[in-house]
Amino acid sequence: MSLASLIQVLPATVIDGEALLDTAVASLVAGIFVTFTASLAIYGFATAAEMRRVDRDLAAIAAGALGVVSMLAFGAAIALGLAVMING
Repeated sequence: MSLASLIQVLPATVIDGEALLDTAVASLVAGIFVTFTASLAIYGFATAAEMRRVDRDLAAIAAGALGVVSMLAFGAAIALGLAVMING
């Protein structure tokens, strides 16, 4: 087998288009999810602080709960991403 034929065969066998597309879609979805949950956590905690200042206790509790749940989802997404990267 000559070098010229190896160069022609190599790109076709190395690049798996379906796996590449799956990776691109998964990274896009994960990026949007992580960004959304982090933003929602910041919004929840900021709203809870504002509601406490104006003595709206029930709204403050609900916004705080939103912040906590969003932060847990954010942490779970980061942990899942690390687990996938470490374990392959």
